Amino acid sequence: MPNTAPLADIAPDLITPLLDEIKTLQAAGTELERRMSDDLALIHPNFAASSRNFLRYLGVRQHDIRPLQQALALRGLSSFGLLEPHVAASLTLVSQRLEEMRGATLTAPATSAATSAAAPTIDYHQGFALLQEHSRDLLGELQSNRDVRIMVTLPSEAATDTTLIPNLMEAGMDIARINCAHDDVGAWRSMIEQIRHTALTLGRACLVQIDLAGPKSRTGALHTQGNILKIRPQRDFQGRMTEEALLWITHKPQHPAPDAQIPTLILEPALGAVDAACLAGATAHNPESNTNTVTFDDARGQKAVARIIKATRDGFLLAFNHTHYIADGTPIQFTAQPEFNGQLLGAPSIDEEIRLKAGDILCLTRAPLPGTAAQWAADGRCIKQAKLHCTLEAAFNDAKPDQSVWLDDGRIGGLILSNDGEVIQVSITHAAPEGSKIKAEKGINFPDTDFKTPALTEKDLADLTALAHEVDIVALSFLRTPHDVAQLQAQLTQLQAENLGVVLKIENRQAFAHLPKILLTGMRSAKLGIMIARGDLAVELGYERLSEVQEEILWLCEAAHVPVIWATQILESMAKSGVPTRPEVTDAAMSIRAECAMLNKGPHIVEALWFLNAVLGRMEGHYHKRMTMRRKLTIADLTSE
Repeated sequence: MPNTAPLADIAPDLITPLLDEIKTLQAAGTELERRMSDDLALIHPNFAASSRNFLRYLGVRQHDIRPLQQALALRGLSSFGLLEPHVAASLTLVSQRLEEMRGATLTAPATSAATSAAAPTIDYHQGFALLQEHSRDLLGELQSNRDVRIMVTLPSEAATDTTLIPNLMEAGMDIARINCAHDDVGAWRSMIEQIRHTALTLGRACLVQIDLAGPKSRTGALHTQGNILKIRPQRDFQGRMTEEALLWITHKPQHPAPDAQIPTLILEPALGAVDAACLAGATAHNPESNTNTVTFDDARGQKAVARIIKATRDGFLLAFNHTHYIADGTPIQFTAQPEFNGQLLGAPSIDEEIRLKAGDILCLTRAPLPGTAAQWAADGRCIKQAKLHCTLEAAFNDAKPDQSVWLDDGRIGGLILSNDGEVIQVSITHAAPEGSKIKAEKGINFPDTDFKTPALTEKDLADLTALAHEVDIVALSFLRTPHDVAQLQAQLTQLQAENLGVVLKIENRQAFAHLPKILLTGMRSAKLGIMIARGDLAVELGYERLSEVQEEILWLCEAAHVPVIWATQILESMAKSGVPTRPEVTDAAMSIRAECAMLNKGPHIVEALWFLNAVLGRMEGHYHKRMTMRRKLTIADLTSE
C-alpha cells in the first residue's frame, strides 16, 4: 500500500530517493546547457532565459518521472504537472519542501556564480509573463477579452472584394494570413493595402502574415473534358421553385458579381460604353418587361430564357427558372433595346474523373502532363494506368520502393512499387470501397521519405524579397531541419528584415523529429512562433498519433516560451457550409490552449469567425491546464538525428 503517513512521520530514507531523482533531473538540464553552449551563444537576447529553461525541460523529459510524480502527489507536493514555463524553479521548490520534510537545513542547489549571473531562475510568474511577452511581440496586442488571437486565411477574392476584409476585422480577425501558394504579388499587395486602410478606419490593429509556398507536393492539373457552368434554381421537397438561379454577365472581367456566391461569365465581344449604357437604361426604365431578357441554347440543346433583374454599365444580373448547363462559346442574344448578340466565356473547366480503388496502380509523373484516368478493357484488364503529375521534384530523386504515399489529406494511400526518376508507380492500398476521387491541387505526402530539398525555393526568395518590408510575419512552409530555419534567417538579414516575425510550420515527420533543434535555431530570431499544421501532421505521423504529437509540441513550445498557432480544419465544415459539426466545435474550444487559432477560407468564413470568437470568449473563464504525466520523450534526446 502507498505510504500515506503525516509529513512529520515520514522516514528520511523515504525522502532521500526522491531528492536524488530530482538532483538527477537538475543535472541533466545543466549538462544540456553545457553541451549546447555554442547554440546558446547564438540565441537572440529576447529568448536568452527561455532557451535555458527549454534545455532544462528537455533534461527532465529525457527521463520517465511518472513514479516520482505519483510519490510527490502522495505527499501533497507539486507533481510537476505545470513544469514547462519555470523548470528550474519548480525543481528547486520541490527539493526545498522535501528537505524541510527531512528536517535538513535549506540550501540552494549548487550553481556557479557565472551561471547564476547569466541565467537567473525563472519563477512561476516570470515563466508565464515571458510567454505572454513573446506572444505580443509576434502576434500583436490583444484586441478583446480573449487571450487567444485569431488568424484568418484570406481567399483570392479578398484582393477585389472591398467588403470582405472589413467584415472579417469587425468579426474579430487579429492576423490576416496570405498564402503565397496562390495568386500573385499584385493581389497580395491589394490585400495588404485593404488591411492597412481598414485598420486605420476601424482603429483596430490587424497584422499580416505571408506563408511562403515552399516545395509544394501536390497533384497537377487533370485532363479537361470541357468548360461548363451549371446553374440550378432552389426547390423545396415538392419540386416547387423557392429561389431563382442567378448569373452575373459582365463585359469587364475586373468587375465581379455583386455577391461572391453568384457565378460570373464574360460577354464577348465586349460592349461599348454607349451600348452598355443603353441596355442598362432600357432595363432600368422597364424592369418588369418581358422584353428585357436574354436567350440562348444551353449545352444540352435546351432553350434558355433569363430575365435581366439588374443592369449596370459593368454587367447584368440574370435570373433563371430552370436548370441549365452553359458551355464556353455559347451564343447569347439580348432582346432588350438595343438588341445585342455575343457569346459567353469563362465557364469553369470540367476535369476528367480519376477514381482510385485498392489494388489500382497510380503513376506519379515528373513531367507536368495532365492527369488521366485508367482505361479498362471489356474483360476487366487495365489497358492504361492512371497518371497524375506530382509537383515535388525531390520526390523523383529521393522516394524509394516500399515507402508510403498519401494523397488528399490521407483519403488515398499506397506503397511505392518503383521509381525510375521520371515515374513513381504506387500501388493503392487505402481508398473508399467504391473508390476515391482525386482532383488537381491536392496534397501528396511522402512520410517515409528523407528529402534533401531546401524549404526555401526560388519562388519563395522572390516573394520574400517583394513583401518583406510590407508585412509583419513570414511563415516558413515544409521545413524539415534546423538548416532550413537558418537559411530563412540569413535571407531576412540580407534583406535587412531581421525584426520580421518568424513562424515555423511543423507539418511533416522530419520537422517534428528535429523540433528541439528547430526551436533553438528559431530562437535566434527576435520574434518566433510555431504553427501546428495538424492536417499534414495527421497524414505524416498517423491519425492515431495526432493528439499525442500536438500535445508534445505544445509542451515544448511552452517550455521555450514560444507562442503556438493551432491550425488546420478548425470549424472547416462551418466555413464551407455555414453549419458546424459537434466534434469541430469541441476542437475549436480546445484551441484555447494555444496563443492563436487559425481559420481557413470558405464561403461562410465571416460566420465561422464570429462563432469562434464567441466560443473562445466563453472558454476563457473555464480554461485551466490539467496535470500531465511525464513519461520519457524520445524527441527530447538532442543527440539523435
